[in-house]
Amino acid sequence: MSPDTASGFRHFHDQLATLKQRLLDMSARAEELVDLAVDALLTRDKEKADAVIQADREVDTLEIEVESLAVELLALQQPMARDLRFIISAIKVSSDLERVGDHAVNIAQSALRLIALRSSIVPDPEIEDMARRARRMLSDALDAFIRGDGALGREVCRADDAVDALHNSLFRILLTHMMADARTINPSLELLLVSRNLERVADLATNIGEGAVYLAEGKQIKHRVEMGDRATAETS
Repeated sequence: MSPDTASGFRHFHDQLATLKQRLLDMSARAEELVDLAVDALLTRDKEKADAVIQADREVDTLEIEVESLAVELLALQQPMARDLRFIISAIKVSSDLERVGDHAVNIAQSALRLIALRSSIVPDPEIEDMARRARRMLSDALDAFIRGDGALGREVCRADDAVDALHNSLFRILLTHMMADARTINPSLELLLVSRNLERVADLATNIGEGAVYLAEGKQIKHRVEMGDRATAETS
């Protein structure tokens, strides 16, 4: 290997390492904003809710940086095979993480509206459980993607069912509240919005988990349908 080739190889892998670190930074910040938004909701803390809304720009900036790094790697380094799959997928992952930040903002805005309503309705434990599960999914999904761990990516996808079940359970609980007391309608609708946003965070984590499987195995499991599963479904 010539000195120029060796230098170019090192430069490529340095850039790739930077791209991975930016994705990790972006995921950590998005997770923090989800946590802070839910905390603002549970404690009715206006300052925390405002902080989430203001910090969303940080996630947006990181998305732009990730996209720029990825495009530069594609244009100048002409990566092959697994590296190519990683860089292309990283662009999609950064978009998913930016949307997680948006959902955190939505939750913070619901918290502000609940504060303004001065509602006495207490968020059900399902919201705390959903938030914990969605955050864990997001963390595991990024870990799976960075390490190319297909098994962990599949675990993340399976974990989405529990979050969906909690969302459906919370819907039934809040519907019962609204039917029993009309004064709970507005706050209950806000809590349903929060639940929906947490469900979407889990869905985005699932997208990243699917990306980890694609990276590790070269298989597309989007919508959880693989070739073998599709054939079984068609003949059943």
